[in-house]
Order: sequence, then structure tokens, then C-alpha cells
Amino acid sequence: MNPTVRVAVAVLFDAARRVLIAQRPEGKYLGGFWEFPGGKLDADETTEQALARELREELGIETRGCHRLLQLRHHYPDREVVLDVFVVEDFAGVPAALEGQPLQWVAPTALAQQRLLPADLPIVDAILAYEGHGHGAGHRTAGHSAR
Repeated sequence: MNPTVRVAVAVLFDAARRVLIAQRPEGKYLGGFWEFPGGKLDADETTEQALARELREELGIETRGCHRLLQLRHHYPDREVVLDVFVVEDFAGVPAALEGQPLQWVAPTALAQQRLLPADLPIVDAILAYEGHGHGAGHRTAGHSAR
């Protein structure tokens, strides 16, 4: 029986409605692939607490508001991951690569051309559907603390 890993995942938009992705370090499991920011839940955390902690540790931002986009399960050969994916509508600070990981902002329509983790691929469709339902228009833009 393969272990199950719970992961909190963030979809962050910039002012141009591009989405932030980070590259996994070489030497780590699936190193070199791109992923949406986030990380594993600690035993005593809720998904929202883990999301806030991971974004603070990895990107140096403080989450102010988020909502669940979807939950999905993916089977890798040696593990299963359960991803709780959140759209972070509001955050303080500017994302920075605090762990030295390359970051890039990508248009939602270009996400499918990135070398994303297999588990993250269904998130692309969810983002496109989310943006297609008008959530981008008039939506508060995150990442600017001068509001």
C-alpha cells in the first residue's frame, strides 16, 4: 500500500491575471517539473493553515483570503497525493523565491504548455473554467499591499 500525502495548493494571480508556478529543485521527487505553490500538511494542520504556512515559508506572502477551487487525487507509482487547491484572492506582499526555486507568472491559456507535475494538470482546466466564468473581471487583484 502506497502512502497518501495531503497537499495544500495555491492558485495565485497577478494584476495581469497570470498564474504563479514554481520549479521543483533538482534532486527532489520529480525535480525539474513546474508546480503550483504549496506543500504538505503537517499532522496538526488544517488545509488552510498549511496553505498559509507554505506560502509564508516559500514565497514570503501572507494569505488574507482564499476559497477552495477543487480537490483531486493522483496516483504516482510510489505514492498517492490528495491536492486541496485554493484560489488565493487576497495576499499581502510580493511573491519571492525564498527557497531559491525559479518562479514564473504564466497566462492561464499557456499553463498547458508548461512542464507541470502530472498531479497538477487537472488544475489547469479548473483555472480556465474559473477564469471563463468571469471571476477575473472586477476581481480584487492580490499581491499589492498598497491597497
